[in-house]
Amino acid sequence: MSVTPAVNLRKLATTELPPRLLRFFAKYPPKAILSVNQTAPVPASSLGLDTTSEHAANQIETLGFLNPFKCQKHSVTGARHDPVFSLRRQADLVKLARKHGVEELLPPTVKGTEERMRRRAENGLRVKGTGVGQRVKGKESERTMKARLEKRRQAMLEMPQMIQTWKERGHGRGWKKWPK
Repeated sequence: MSVTPAVNLRKLATTELPPRLLRFFAKYPPKAILSVNQTAPVPASSLGLDTTSEHAANQIETLGFLNPFKCQKHSVTGARHDPVFSLRRQADLVKLARKHGVEELLPPTVKGTEERMRRRAENGLRVKGTGVGQRVKGKESERTMKARLEKRRQAMLEMPQMIQTWKERGHGRGWKKWPK
């Protein structure tokens, strides 16, 4: 008995997900959950948003609705409308979806795991001093530690000779090289 992925996802959505994800998927259902006869809940053109641009048309084609994680441009005024979900709320939704194994059903977002991994690979760690040939500034004691340890090591190697000289000269009489 074979169960289609859409039925599996619908069953998963009704039983195991937290209410926050259920509400999100009810308002913005992924294409995998939508059946053939269902359509997106809110048409973008009824909101007065620009659906004529190539970007918006691409979003509607792939998602079935405008991406709630991206800002939208109003077709008449040209004003940009903020995303429905702020970056903090996007991050919370992504964490929750990742925890329950349905992150791939969310619309594309900058807070998604794939996007974060892509940015990390593209930009690197972005901490000053971690690049090739760079050094972290550090505190003065950290910067001079190598030289101090080398000086201390040399002093320890020369210590037997210094003790011998001390004894020969009479315990400090005529001694010029006091140890520091």
